[in-house]
Amino acid sequence: MNRKREGIHWVAIPMLAAAAAGCGGERGQTTGSLEGTVALDGSSTVFPISEAVAEEFQIANPSVRVTVGISGTGGGFKKFCAGETDISDASRPIKESERELCAENGIEPIEVPVAWDGVTVVIHPKNDWASCMTVDELKRIWQPGSTVNRWSDARDGWPDMEIKLYGPGTDSGTFDYFTEAIVGEEDASRADYTASEDDNVLVVGVEGDQESLGYFGFAYYEENQDRLKAVAVDSGTGCVAPNRATIESGEYAPLSRPMFIYLNPSSLARPEVRSFVGFYLANATALVPEVGYVPLGGDRYEQLAASLAAW
Repeated sequence: MNRKREGIHWVAIPMLAAAAAGCGGERGQTTGSLEGTVALDGSSTVFPISEAVAEEFQIANPSVRVTVGISGTGGGFKKFCAGETDISDASRPIKESERELCAENGIEPIEVPVAWDGVTVVIHPKNDWASCMTVDELKRIWQPGSTVNRWSDARDGWPDMEIKLYGPGTDSGTFDYFTEAIVGEEDASRADYTASEDDNVLVVGVEGDQESLGYFGFAYYEENQDRLKAVAVDSGTGCVAPNRATIESGEYAPLSRPMFIYLNPSSLARPEVRSFVGFYLANATALVPEVGYVPLGGDRYEQLAASLAAW
């Protein structure tokens, strides 16, 4: 196992392997016996996975309505901890303050890792100078109070052109992760950039601005790689470009990260939610790479499903 992965805490959560096997757990199987609703909200980065799972699950279970919203990781936890959703998509672990908010409402979140992602730094395709950037250069650009306003400020020899910055809003788990990994402190970022919780808005922004620099989840880059250019990152061992292999191995450091769904235990008492989560894990190996992310290695999904079966 890569050393970077050993520090991840895989929560032993009793779950629902039985639900996966018995209630439309395999992709394409139709049962029609379930009814009800399943509500998800949260990370725009995790959204493509949950949306794909929801679409397949509703084909197998047409009487169940699954809704998947995009409020950002922080916004999703606000809804989740208020009891408004059954599942929260998150591109970072839940914060202690969010756990406390959930506890106030009698909710003890269950953390389930579902995939690996690499936060991808992107530039305009015509940018032929910044194909590789160091972590220090990215930090100097994005840190609070930064005086790096032109590309020539970031590195000698780069063009004397203004840097137009694009990135996630402050409710985004991608924002939290990037600021901690690059700047060194979560939520520490300059504020003078174009922010959006919708990664597609960021894609369009970077594509339309030759002087641009932005960041978001790998899946959105991979989906739009004919319109954008990914920046290789040098964390001290040389330039490493983001791709599925470097993300899975942890070589793409420090921007390789796990993604999660969080479950409300009370919601798991409902058969449609229990079955949906089982379906999620049973089909993640196929669906996660389809939408541009890296599945968990080995038999992680089977382990998680087995641990949830006793819940």
